Amino acid sequence: MFKPYELYIGLRYLRAKRRNHFISVISLISMLGIAVGVMALITVLSVMNGFEEELRSRILSMTSHATVTGASEQLDDWRNVIDQSVEHPDVVGAAPYVEAEGMLSNAGELSGAAIRGIDPGEEAKVSDIGAKMLRGRLEDLESGEYRIILGRYLAYAIGAQVGDKVVLLISEGNVTPAGIVPRMRRFTVSGIFEAGMYEYDRTLALIHLDDARRLFNLGDNVTGVRLKLTDMFESRRIVRELVDHLDGTYYLKDWTRQHANFFRAIATEKTVMFVILTLIVAVAAFNIISTLVMVVTDKQADIAILRTLGASPRSVMAMFMVQGTFIGVLGTAIGVTLGVLLSLNVENIIPALESLMQTDLLPDDVYYISDLPSKMEFSDVMTVAVTAFSLSVLAGIYPAWRAARTQPAEALRYE
Repeated sequence: MFKPYELYIGLRYLRAKRRNHFISVISLISMLGIAVGVMALITVLSVMNGFEEELRSRILSMTSHATVTGASEQLDDWRNVIDQSVEHPDVVGAAPYVEAEGMLSNAGELSGAAIRGIDPGEEAKVSDIGAKMLRGRLEDLESGEYRIILGRYLAYAIGAQVGDKVVLLISEGNVTPAGIVPRMRRFTVSGIFEAGMYEYDRTLALIHLDDARRLFNLGDNVTGVRLKLTDMFESRRIVRELVDHLDGTYYLKDWTRQHANFFRAIATEKTVMFVILTLIVAVAAFNIISTLVMVVTDKQADIAILRTLGASPRSVMAMFMVQGTFIGVLGTAIGVTLGVLLSLNVENIIPALESLMQTDLLPDDVYYISDLPSKMEFSDVMTVAVTAFSLSVLAGIYPAWRAARTQPAEALRYE
């Protein structure tokens, strides 16, 4: 026999036909419980990774990796800021912007909007909005033409199409003999974009930088400068270096600070889901305990005979640890296989379920993302597998220890 006898006997007990088939059923349930728990954990973590990456890419396609603003709400020497910023080796693009709020009106429909003034020629350096256009082009925004590009759902809310005239009202008013009259300007809709995030598609409107400065009486000033970095995950370090590099008093914020609470909430949810779903594996591990306890009770006579033949308590303990470990290994292997397959194909499975059920599982107006992305990470798979295996091994310690304490004389007294 080329294997340790403890391993041989442990596996022999596992596959031998028992008088009590109920034990075999519980063993199978324990194995399936571990497999289901591992599969659910890997799938959920992969989906949450996919959501986080997709949200990050969509947010950064519309905002920026970092922004530079003045001590007040305006930035006067923004050209100097751009020149100094691009000197940093980790800054690959910079563009000015104006940001304000307003009200859009068309055909009796009103809707609030976030107005962003951009330079079409420079915007491509810091965002991907040009690739999100459904109608028109970003270059259609021309200084003095008073054209506007609307988000898809914002255009739908006010019933606007490309070529329509919409009225933009802002909170700053003009003083007239009749009192303060809200300032307004008629714009021509030149394009419609879809960023893929309802927050932007429903509220954001783009106009030319010069038109925005005239409308909001900024003169030659802007709200700030948006920056694109070589590595967005190094944004904090780069921003700290830019603080020392720029001459003057400025406020610099990177994307992690602008959306810190949002991504912190995602990380917290991921941790909580991991803990909750690990309880499924823990329940299956408790089933392993009950299974092995019944096996130990059923094999009292066999244990006693082995002890009289010279088997040590440590050897007896190892025999029953083998059973719990084997159940855990097999259940974990099945769960990892199913979890990986499901994670890699979840983006195709969800549309099939929606088509079968004739329903939209992720409505655009409720969720940030209307599809279900997935990104499987090897570290998550390993963490789940090691956790499930560890719980299985721990579950087998008490029954094995109880078997090792069996006294031959007491076990054989009534045989």
